[in-house]
Amino acid sequence: MKVINLISGPRNLSTALMYSFAQREDMTVLDEPFYGYYLQNASLEIEHPSQKEILQTMELNEEKVIENINSLRKQKNVFVKGMAHHYLTDSPNFILNWENVILIRHPKKLIASFSKVIHTPTLNDIGIKKASELFLFLKKNGKTPIVIDSDELLKNPRNYLKKLCNLLEIPFSEKMLRWKKGGIPEDGVWAKHWYKNVHNSEGFAVQKSSSQPLPNHLEPLLEEALPYYEILKSNILI
Repeated sequence: MKVINLISGPRNLSTALMYSFAQREDMTVLDEPFYGYYLQNASLEIEHPSQKEILQTMELNEEKVIENINSLRKQKNVFVKGMAHHYLTDSPNFILNWENVILIRHPKKLIASFSKVIHTPTLNDIGIKKASELFLFLKKNGKTPIVIDSDELLKNPRNYLKKLCNLLEIPFSEKMLRWKKGGIPEDGVWAKHWYKNVHNSEGFAVQKSSSQPLPNHLEPLLEEALPYYEILKSNILI
């Protein structure tokens, strides 16, 4: 059985992709299992929504999280939805045994959307720097990840998911294109802060937030993020 490890930034269709894979009978999905570990150990400049609840309810030991994921794969394929910046080490060797997929979105759209919940995000908060570092780490170790782009996915979800499934060597399922409104049992406790759009959806769709303007005070963050985006951009699956 496979562990399909989605490495993403926030506000980037990662939850919709988790919902997509959750429709498959051969797949167990996990929602950001390293989030508690990250909050416990990272040097944070801001408090995250539901932070105390996350720390009280999630496994905080990274090794135990990894053990749980590898245990689940004995019964089914496992889809791990995770944030790039939740990996605090420069060399997370345990992901070398997984099928890694890096999901990116143009930083301007990502930052504009993210700032609606956390108003003054930093480069570390949006994950693009860490995603580029993880790409280079995986490539160096002969495990170049698949890079997918949320805008490319939305152009034709069926065709794009077929391409992704082909690269992952799993059969595509039409069930991946639709889900019921509302949440799924696997949603993290933070869903009430972040998942409104996907809870109101029944499939992949362009959100109104995709065209919202970038606040002026976040222009420097965009300039800081763009070089890391460019590292990944040339590797996007199209």
